[in-house]
Amino acid sequence: MLINLVKDSVLQCFCHTCRAPLPAAAHRRSAPIKKAKNKPRSKQPKKVKFITTEIRCQERSKGGLAYEVILADPVTDTPPKRPTSPKSTSAENIEEKLKAAEERRMSLEANKMAALAAKMSKIEEASRKKDEQANTFILQTREALEQKMETHVEKREAYINDLKAKLKDHLESVEKTRLSLEQQTNEVKSAVEEKLKTAAAQRDENIKKMLERLREHEDHVERVRNGMQEKITQLESQIQQKLDLAQQRREEMEREQLEKLRNHNLVKLAEVQQVNENQGKKVQERLKERLEIAELNREKEIQKKLEIVRENERRAEMVRQNKERLSSQSEEQHTASSG
Repeated sequence: MLINLVKDSVLQCFCHTCRAPLPAAAHRRSAPIKKAKNKPRSKQPKKVKFITTEIRCQERSKGGLAYEVILADPVTDTPPKRPTSPKSTSAENIEEKLKAAEERRMSLEANKMAALAAKMSKIEEASRKKDEQANTFILQTREALEQKMETHVEKREAYINDLKAKLKDHLESVEKTRLSLEQQTNEVKSAVEEKLKTAAAQRDENIKKMLERLREHEDHVERVRNGMQEKITQLESQIQQKLDLAQQRREEMEREQLEKLRNHNLVKLAEVQQVNENQGKKVQERLKERLEIAELNREKEIQKKLEIVRENERRAEMVRQNKERLSSQSEEQHTASSG
C-alpha cells in the first residue's frame, strides 16, 4: 500500500497545481504535445472625426460660463486602394516555395523533436529522482517500522514480565491472606468450642441449682401444707370446744334460771314463768341465732382454709411437673451431648 502511494505521488504532474496523473512511461513518447492556441486579438474601433459647427453661450454663472456645443455628422476616411500587380504563377516559383516550406517544416519538426527529447530527458530524470526518493523513503519507513516493531516487542515483553511479577506478588499476598484467614478461623473455632464447653458447664450448674431450689420449694410447700393442715385441725378442735362450752353454758344458765324460778314465790310464779318463758324464748332464739352465725362463720373459715390448701396443693403439683420436665430435658441434653 505504501509503494502504491509513492508511485501515485511520483506519477503526478510537476506543476503542483492541477494534480493530474501523468500517463504511463510506455506511452509518454507516443503522446503528442499540443501547442497552445494563440489568443484572439481584439480589434480597435475606427476613429471617427467630429467637426464642430456651432457654439452657443447658454448660461452665465459666478463660477464661469456654460457653453452648448453642436457637432456635425461623422465623416470617415476611406484608405486608398493599392494597385494590383499580376502574379507570376510559374512552376519553378511553386517548387521553390514548396521546398522552402518543406525545409521550414523539417526545421520546425527537428526543433520540436529536440525540445521533446529535452523535455523527455528532464521527465525521465525527474522520474528517476522520484523513484530514488521513493526507494529511500520506503527504506527509511521500513527501517523505522522495524525499529518501532522491535521497541514494541521489547515493551510488550517488559509489560508481560511486569505483569508476571505483579501476578506473583498478588498470588503470594493471596496465599498469606489465606493462611491468616485459616489461622483466624481455627482460633475462632477453638474459642467457640471453649465457650460452648463453659456454657454447657454453666447450664448444668444452673440446672442443678434450679433442681435444688425446686426441692427446697417442694419441702417448703410440704411443710406449709402440713402446717396449714395442723392449723385447720386445731381450729376445728377449738371451734368444737367453743361450741361445747357454749352448750354447757346454755344448759347451766337454763338450770340456774329454773332454780331461781323454783325459789320465787308462788304469786309471782305465773308472772315469772311468763317472763321466764318470754325471756327463755328470746334467749333461745338469740342463742340459736348466735349458734347459727357461729356455725356459718366456722364453715366459711373452713372453706377458706380448704381453698388455701387446694391452692398450695395445685402449686406443689405445678412445681413437681416443672421439676419432672426440667429433669427430662436435662437427661435429653445429657444423652445428646454424650452421643
